Amino acid sequence: MGKARSTWLRRGLRLVGGLLIGAGTAVAELLFTVAAGLILLCVTPRPRARTRALRPLTATARWLTEAERRKLARFLDTEITPDYGGEQALRYLATRWALGLLGGVVPALAAIGAGFGSLLLWGVPVLGGDHWFDLVTTGIGGVVLFILAAQGVVAVASWEGLLARQLLGPSPQDALHHRIEELAASRAGVVDAVDEERRRIERDLHDGVQQRLVALGMLLGRARRSQDAQRAHALLVQAHEESRQALSDLREVAWRVYPAALDEAGLRVALEGVAERSAIPVRLAYGLVAEPGTTVRTVAYFVVSEAVTNAVKHSGASRIDVALTHDPAGALRVRITDDGTGGADPAGGGLLGLARRAAALDGRLRVASPPGGPTTITAELPCLPPCA
Repeated sequence: MGKARSTWLRRGLRLVGGLLIGAGTAVAELLFTVAAGLILLCVTPRPRARTRALRPLTATARWLTEAERRKLARFLDTEITPDYGGEQALRYLATRWALGLLGGVVPALAAIGAGFGSLLLWGVPVLGGDHWFDLVTTGIGGVVLFILAAQGVVAVASWEGLLARQLLGPSPQDALHHRIEELAASRAGVVDAVDEERRRIERDLHDGVQQRLVALGMLLGRARRSQDAQRAHALLVQAHEESRQALSDLREVAWRVYPAALDEAGLRVALEGVAERSAIPVRLAYGLVAEPGTTVRTVAYFVVSEAVTNAVKHSGASRIDVALTHDPAGALRVRITDDGTGGADPAGGGLLGLARRAAALDGRLRVASPPGGPTTITAELPCLPPCA
C-alpha cells in the first residue's frame, strides 16, 4: 500500500513538473506564434518572400517542438515520433500555447486549494473561537478545489499528449501506407525464415540421421555376411548402438522442429528442457503467471532455444541467464544474456530469422553484443491474452 502511494505521489509530482515547465515554454510559444503570424501576414502577397520566410520559421518551430517532445517523454510518459514536418510544428505551436498556459493555472489552483484545505488541520485549533464555522467551510472548499484541480492536472496532461499525437503524428493515410509496408516486409521475412528453417531441417536429417541409418545398414549387412559368430555379435552390438544414436538424433531434430512439451506442459517446462540439454549452465527466471497464446509461446521458445544454441556454439560463455517477464501493457519480454566474448552479428542467419519471427507478431528483437561481451538478446512480443 505504501509503495503504491509513493508511486502515485512521484507520478503526480512528475505531471505537475511537466505542466509547469510547459507553462513556461507556452509563453515563448505564444510570442513566437504572434511574431510568425505577423511575418507571414506581411509576406502573404509575395510567394517568393513567403518561401524565404518559412525556412527560419519552420526551423525555429522544430526546435521549440523538439523541446516539447522531450518534455512529453520525460514528464508525461508520451512518446512522439520525430518524423514530423516544419508546417506540422507551426500548427502544433500555434495550438499548444493555450493548453500550456492552462497547464500552469491548474497546479496553481491545486496549491491554493491545498492551502485553504490545510485550515482544517491547523486553522480551527489555532484561530478557532468565534470564527470556527468560517474556517471549516473555507477548509472544505479548499479540499474540494484541490480535488478538482488534481483531476485537472491529469486531464491537461492527457490533453497535451493527445494534441501532440494529433498534430505531430502521421496522417491516417501515411500511417496506413506505413502499416502496409510493415506487413509486406514481415510477410516476406516469415517466408524467408520458414525456408531457412526447412533447409536447416534437411541438413540435420541428411548430415545426422541419414548418415547414421546408412552406417546402421552397413553394420547389419556385414554382420549378416560374416561367417565368424563372435565378429557378427560385435557388429550387431555396434549396430544397436548406432540405432540408439540415430533415434537420439531424430528426437533432437523433432524437438527443434516443434517440442511436444510446449503443448503438453507449457512454455516453462519446454524452456526447462532447453536448459537441461544445454552444454552451458542456464539459469531460468520465469516471471509469467498466465500461459501465453500458442503463437506467442512458440516464438518465445524458439528465441530462447536459438539464442542458447548460438551461445553454446560461438560465445565461449560460462553461464547463460534467461528471463521472461511482462510489462504493464501485457507484452511478453524475453531476455537472454551470456558472459561470452560478444561480437554477435544481428544480421547473421540465426538472429535474423528470430527477428523475422518476432516481427511477424508485431514484436521486435534487439541484440546488444559489444566486443568482449556480454551479449544480451531481448525480444518483446505482444501477448494477448496478457501474460499477467
